Amino acid sequence: MKFIIGIGGVTNGGKTTLTNSLLKTLPNCCVVHQDDFFKKPDQIEVGEDGFRQWDVISALDMEAMVNTVKGWQENPVKFARSHGVSLSPEAEESEKGTHILIIEGFLIYNYKPLIDAFDKCYYIDIPREECKRRRSTRSYTVPDPPGLFDGHVWPMFLKHRNEMERNCDSLEYLDGTTSTEAIYNNVYESIQNSLLNKS
Repeated sequence: MKFIIGIGGVTNGGKTTLTNSLLKTLPNCCVVHQDDFFKKPDQIEVGEDGFRQWDVISALDMEAMVNTVKGWQENPVKFARSHGVSLSPEAEESEKGTHILIIEGFLIYNYKPLIDAFDKCYYIDIPREECKRRRSTRSYTVPDPPGLFDGHVWPMFLKHRNEMERNCDSLEYLDGTTSTEAIYNNVYESIQNSLLNKS
């Protein structure tokens, strides 16, 4: 059985923390990070807001990301091996066992060719001020210029959230202000129930 989980959400909401916790406990589990598909800085356009447009879908090579997901769908055993993921003995035979893929990123529900792949869609939400506070404590390879959050990041988030809600009607929202342990327990139990129902 193949099972694909989406972990989406606002920037600095806790997507990677949740993903890493699930990777440690879910069997035969691989991950695809949307951030790995950002284009090179010189390919990112400057928008009317005066900022490089990092927070839009065109900043990402989504075709390559979809092809990576297809690679897992076609052969999860080969994908796991090539990504250094150890499999249970029954999962080594691709027709047996459960194979899980987590797709993690801030715009994973904004690209129609990807939406149909998900079995479960989670979305971590935090309020604007908490998001701004968390983002200010992060250090990025390309540092945020002054005013980026208010002038670009948050307006793009609101725009994409509306678009996402029109595209994807099976989202399960998670409160990113609760403890990481509570979020993990909630999602882990939800996934286990879905796996039981699917098997």
